[in-house]
Amino acid sequence: MDDTADTADTADTKSGTESSPQAAGISRRRLIGTAGATGVALGAVGAGAGYAAASSNSPEQQATLTSVGTDEVMFHGKHQPGITTAMQARGHLVAFDLAAGAGRKEAAALLRRWSATAERLMAGEPSASDDTDVARDAGPSSLTVTFGFGHSFFSRTGLEKQRPAALDPLPDFYSDHLDKARSNGDLWVQIGANDPLVAFHALRAIQKDTGGAAKLRWQMNGFNRSPGATAHPMTVRNLMGQVDGTGNPKPADADFNKRIFVPGSGSGSDSGSAQSPAWMGGGSYAVVRRIRMLLDDWEKLSTAAQEHVIGRKKSSGAPLTGGKETTEPDLEKTDANGDLVIPLNAHARITRPDQNGGSALLRRPFSYHDGYDEDGAPDAGLLFICWQADPLRGFVPVQRKLDRGDALSKFIRHEASGLFAVPGGAEKGGYVGQALLEG
Repeated sequence: MDDTADTADTADTKSGTESSPQAAGISRRRLIGTAGATGVALGAVGAGAGYAAASSNSPEQQATLTSVGTDEVMFHGKHQPGITTAMQARGHLVAFDLAAGAGRKEAAALLRRWSATAERLMAGEPSASDDTDVARDAGPSSLTVTFGFGHSFFSRTGLEKQRPAALDPLPDFYSDHLDKARSNGDLWVQIGANDPLVAFHALRAIQKDTGGAAKLRWQMNGFNRSPGATAHPMTVRNLMGQVDGTGNPKPADADFNKRIFVPGSGSGSDSGSAQSPAWMGGGSYAVVRRIRMLLDDWEKLSTAAQEHVIGRKKSSGAPLTGGKETTEPDLEKTDANGDLVIPLNAHARITRPDQNGGSALLRRPFSYHDGYDEDGAPDAGLLFICWQADPLRGFVPVQRKLDRGDALSKFIRHEASGLFAVPGGAEKGGYVGQALLEG
């Protein structure tokens, strides 16, 4: 809900297209190409685009999948998937704690299993063993699986000396009403896909892969707009009805990598320092917050009042000072009465990077709805996920400023929190976190 907000709902995938009968037999891998910095690949086409279609003789299952089903994200790369990947329609966030007696050896074996499973599922293939068939009829559907380590992971595995200073616990904030049982954790997994069954299939496979090495700590489910639901790609809306994501940094920005990713070794950076250890090269830090929206109170406001809280037009996301969604707000503009058009406590003003010492967050959240309270109030809001090279320079200063006077604060409540070190991507034949666990 910050103006450094959610990633615009623009396609950073390249969809597959319907194939001719002659093209149906072409190898899937020959048709895949990497799509820029996101690591998203050109969707496969033909009967090979989805393991069920490849193994079934039924004409229905041999039919070409739609572009949503064929979109594929590469597992291996400099960065893990699910960070710069375009917004996905369905998401699961899950945290685990290592089991009693499990340590570095067991953690390494678990990450090796998880990485192998993620690679297969993201390619639209079944699990290596005991697959549930939940995703049998679908292709990859832009599935991503992302892994991270919490602060407690390092003491559990005897790797305290490798724990980054950037992973120090977040400070307390005035708006916090945190449930410790649904916060933090030794290990964190983010799953996203554009098909709910594909996402659930991955969630179930990851859970089964834990075996006796780890136990579930908490799990949360989220959603976004489905691809193709609008006439053209556009920024998503949150459950308050607000266009949410206009100010997100873009991979094309000159300083994007510096703000979002930890520099790799050999880049002339301090990646080997206590702040950014070498094993975090190419990685990022994820702040995860379950932010409940007090929708009954919010919806009592008029549209004009809501717009003054945010500082943008509800219909288009344009700043109240005029223009379109991407127009820079004129923070000094006043109305006929001499009052600021965008109030001093407007959310869009407070969260602008130039109002926060240049702090920038790459936000890729999911909305959630977990039913209703006894009084009928919806338990709904945002599963906030933001990425940055250093949370002490990214999330923390922005949240502190929001705490001091954001007009939106009275309509939201932070109910769970986590901070995770997300290492760089795995090399082919390797697994996520290998440099830490085997270094």
